[in-house]
Amino acid sequence: MASASADAAAGEESLRRALSEKQVEVDAQGSVVRELKASNASKELISAAVEALSALKLEKASIEKRLQEIMSASNGGHQNKEAFRQSVVNTLERRLFYIPSFKIYRGVAGLYDYGPPGCAVKSNVLAFWRQHFVLEENMLEVDCPCVTPEVVLKASGHVDKFTDLMVKDEKTGTCYRADHLLKDFCKEKLEKDLTISTEKAAELKHVLAMLDDFSAEELGAKIKLYGITAPDTKNPLSEPYPFNLMFQTSIGPSGLSPGYMRPETAQGIFVNFKDLYYYNGNKLPFAAAQIGQAFRNEISPRQGLLRVREFTLAEIEHFVDPEDKSHPKFVEVAKLEFLMFPRELQVSGESAKKMVLDEAVSKGIVNNETLGYFIGRVYLFLTALGIDKERLRFRQHLANEMAHYAADCWDAEIECSYGWIECVGIADRSAYDLRAHTAMDEKTAMEMKAELETKGEVEFQVCTLGKNVTIKKNMVAISKEKKKEHQRVFTPSVIEPSFGIGRIIYCLFEHSFYTRPSKAGDEQLNVFSFPPLVAPIKCTVFPLVQNEKYEEVAKRIAKSLTAAGISYKIDITGTSIGKRYARTDELGVPLAITVDETDSVTIRDRDSKKQVRVNVDEVASVVKRVMDGQSTWADVLWEYPSHHSASADE
Repeated sequence: MASASADAAAGEESLRRALSEKQVEVDAQGSVVRELKASNASKELISAAVEALSALKLEKASIEKRLQEIMSASNGGHQNKEAFRQSVVNTLERRLFYIPSFKIYRGVAGLYDYGPPGCAVKSNVLAFWRQHFVLEENMLEVDCPCVTPEVVLKASGHVDKFTDLMVKDEKTGTCYRADHLLKDFCKEKLEKDLTISTEKAAELKHVLAMLDDFSAEELGAKIKLYGITAPDTKNPLSEPYPFNLMFQTSIGPSGLSPGYMRPETAQGIFVNFKDLYYYNGNKLPFAAAQIGQAFRNEISPRQGLLRVREFTLAEIEHFVDPEDKSHPKFVEVAKLEFLMFPRELQVSGESAKKMVLDEAVSKGIVNNETLGYFIGRVYLFLTALGIDKERLRFRQHLANEMAHYAADCWDAEIECSYGWIECVGIADRSAYDLRAHTAMDEKTAMEMKAELETKGEVEFQVCTLGKNVTIKKNMVAISKEKKKEHQRVFTPSVIEPSFGIGRIIYCLFEHSFYTRPSKAGDEQLNVFSFPPLVAPIKCTVFPLVQNEKYEEVAKRIAKSLTAAGISYKIDITGTSIGKRYARTDELGVPLAITVDETDSVTIRDRDSKKQVRVNVDEVASVVKRVMDGQSTWADVLWEYPSHHSASADE
């Protein structure tokens, strides 16, 4: 994949250069024609010159066509992407996977409701996340409030620094994210303007590669340089300035206790570190995990589930000795090979390359074993869900993109019709978060000590009581001491994998979606090829015809499926069996059970459309084995007799 990208880049550069040179020849020949006409040259000379000009224009058009083909291939075909995305989104909304929230009131940008199949997919993804991470690593799971007091987020730095750079339409006041405008300009110029020079194309590609590394001043300078204006009105834009993304609120009726809707779940874990450490027997390393809602007041929500204002995060905080970041289970993922995009490749304009994880850690590309271990585990998690491994890469943060305290940060990015989307962040945050909250505790204590000494008493807010209490000097003693102890004291470092569940699910929708022709060939049928692990419904039960005996058998099967813990759907509508298959394929249901006899039934596989005949009493066990991954469909085909039916192909 990396080699193909490099070849395409080389071909594009060569063609842009050839096009530029050919344009010079066309201009020169055009001047010759004009001069001949001005000097009243002979008809033969003018005709020959015009013919030469026409030939040059044909050569130029040929180069443009080849360049357009390369650009379309490298961009996955812009028009094709749009059409594919629209087909996916239309199917998702029509089948109620998700829909815009409050749509009878025209909706609110960046807010979405999950319908029944969407809820089931999300639930299955989270269940597997718990199994793959929380159970596998024996993590401590917590559940903390969404509303967070200002003091907590002040200590963590969110109040001052949790910002995106924004620009305003100077006449209408409409707000835009500055980096999005620059990104859109560069991509559109590269995709649609074939006349730009090789040097200009290289410059725009470098801007895209370095976009996350630009300061406010650099972004503003680029916006001015390229003459970027407000997309809707073409009005001039303001200079970029920071906008805090947190939703502010107040806690209690007085309005005197400010708070925020949490922008991440992590702070709830950090402030409980001491209690979690004690619960874990005062031993390191250990990890805490949390799944919950987070809130960000996005400047310009777009791209459906990819950029929203309320979303589900699943976060892990793995606490480790800062002087020993080895991991005992790293060997289990060491030999994994996948696309990695270190910062050196990004800055030099190269493409992501396949690397063996062990080599990336040993060469220092990935900072340490524990960080490498979680990168490997994230890769296994995403590919098990059904993410295409060829459209998954791990990109290292650029220098300005990374927090000053972080040792190393990588994003798991998944390619979809919108481009490469960050879905999981895996960061070595050092000891910043724990130190921030510890420092705040110490600062508050010393301020209280000073006030007690000068006034003799102090008002102290007790959050759990929701009121202030008066503490007198004789009630408490506060001192700061240095003790010499014969043991090593340190603040643990934190390795944090943070999962954007909605983004992962949307990319999974795209990676699972395809169409195939109906039996008659007169329409394209939609299919979601979800793995059994995440499929919203595991199987459907169809009586072949509306018949009381068949319906009784269907109820018996349904009861056995319920007892086995398998989700199912019974469809007893009078429509043809082929149409019922098509409906459930569109929901991504892996298996369809058709009741056409009283003692045996057929089971149909969604993707191959092949069927086997199975005794009624064995149906639930066969389905469960396939859903649990104990058997493959190939195993079932080998074990049970095949059944051929024309309706399976409808």
